[in-house]
Amino acid sequence: MTRAHHRTGTYARAAAVLGAAALAAGAAAAPAAAAPAHGGARYVALGDSYTSGPGIPPQTDTNCARSGVNYPSLVAKGMKTTSFKDVSCSGAKTDEMWRAQGTNAPQLDALGRGTRLVTVGIGGNDIGFGDIIGTCARLSAGDPAGAPCRDRYTQDGTDLLTARIDAAAPRIAAVLKAVHQRAPHAEIALVGYPAIMPDSGSGCFPAVPIAAGDVPYLRETEKRLNAMLREQARTAHVRYADTYTPTTGHDVCAPAADRWIEGVEPASPAAPFHPNANGEAAMARSVLRALR
Repeated sequence: MTRAHHRTGTYARAAAVLGAAALAAGAAAAPAAAAPAHGGARYVALGDSYTSGPGIPPQTDTNCARSGVNYPSLVAKGMKTTSFKDVSCSGAKTDEMWRAQGTNAPQLDALGRGTRLVTVGIGGNDIGFGDIIGTCARLSAGDPAGAPCRDRYTQDGTDLLTARIDAAAPRIAAVLKAVHQRAPHAEIALVGYPAIMPDSGSGCFPAVPIAAGDVPYLRETEKRLNAMLREQARTAHVRYADTYTPTTGHDVCAPAADRWIEGVEPASPAAPFHPNANGEAAMARSVLRALR
């Protein structure tokens, strides 16, 4: 097996950790609203693996790959709240707000009239983070100087990933509406995604096997995703926590000592292409700034 093939295989395994299959583009109908429960922790965290913190010790829930030092845990500590429930789960999509994920109850079930703060970190799996990374890694082996992934996701002049982001927008809106309904007295913060790819340049192939032309393509795709999340937060009159700006320069290509988002072979305990403990701490600071 060549080194390129070995790295591509490793990257594909990393994509599996992300645990997402691409969704077909199209708006999802919002499920019927449920009456808010009377209880609910004062702070409830909803979200996917960028919220749960897979691989970061201590892992407090192996089913959801949830860390005890993920950003919700640090926000709870910063807010000095002891009434806290984190139901974030690796692999979650917006659908898992309303439906069970394995043995885990729908995430929205954790909310109630007593809830006063809700953070929501969702949307990446709706556009197919794992599928995108696996595809880009596989294609990079044959064209490391080109943009094979961009070419794969462009059909008849249409960028399919932009279409997926557009299709995810009403799903995010539905989630925020449901949070309002179930926790009518809560302050809500929608949390964006941190800087995964370098904010400039063409990456660090082969250490991170993404073709030179695909690094800016993926960077702009993530920026479009975050822009959509920011707009949905504005429309729903909730706060938006920008985690991209403060993590710039700490991406997958940064030196190990400066890296907050791990690459295909993590240097710190974390899942590939996910925040490590320093990354989760940076995200927590962003959420606290947004709330203050």
